[in-house]
Amino acid sequence: DDKFLQDNGIEKGLMTLVDEENQTRISNAININNSNMQCGGSAANSIIAVSQFGGSSYYSCKVANDELGEFYKTDLSSNGVDSNLQSEALEAGITGKCLVMTSEDASRTMNTFLGITESYSKSEIKEAALKDSEYLYIEGYLVSSDTGRKAAIRAREIAEKCGIKIALTLSDPAMVTFFKSGLKEMLGKKIDLLFCNEAEAVSWTEGSDLECALELLKQSAVAYVLTMGDKGAIVFDGENQHLIEAHPAIAINTNGAGDIFAGAFLYGITHG
Repeated sequence: DDKFLQDNGIEKGLMTLVDEENQTRISNAININNSNMQCGGSAANSIIAVSQFGGSSYYSCKVANDELGEFYKTDLSSNGVDSNLQSEALEAGITGKCLVMTSEDASRTMNTFLGITESYSKSEIKEAALKDSEYLYIEGYLVSSDTGRKAAIRAREIAEKCGIKIALTLSDPAMVTFFKSGLKEMLGKKIDLLFCNEAEAVSWTEGSDLECALELLKQSAVAYVLTMGDKGAIVFDGENQHLIEAHPAIAINTNGAGDIFAGAFLYGITHG
């Protein structure tokens, strides 16, 4: 509940980077004994969605050779996703973990310990897989790591050189607020497709309101998709703007909702 978040100094609705000790302390305070494991991460959720819809996808990532890392490698593969983990030995270290707290209003609050993912770098980018792709999809969260940001820039440069379309998600309002200059480096002059929500769009463009932000987004991307929760989504296809109504639903947990939306969208536009 909101009091738990307040008592533990956790900002509701945002992703906050924490150390492992702090993450463990909060996990112990929540005190949940039973859990199911699934590999996660923003871009991973999207890429797995592409695969589950029947598309072909490849995920570049970094996990350690610990128990969670081995699980992650196996779970990705069982979801039909090819990755760099299948072709190389896992390094010693601690696999990153994200503690996601779901509130009664279905909003998600995340505390992330990056672990070995903090050293994700250009060496994890597999050019052969990238050059064989129709789209490169970049996760905005990479901006919080110096080597991750450089890896994203390198991948974008390869894609631009090879005529591969580039999609990027701004990922989280906090990323836009605290790492805007790094995100601009990752995005470059202009990409093919941008994913964001209302808060991210207004913060990114510094527009006075949503209508202003929608117009300014055209400077960053040829096309964009802006999600608005139960109000649906706005899609600009490069020429026309479309308002997509939401399907009414009782939201229980919005964790990964934007990720799955992006994966479904990428599957749709690459399959006619």
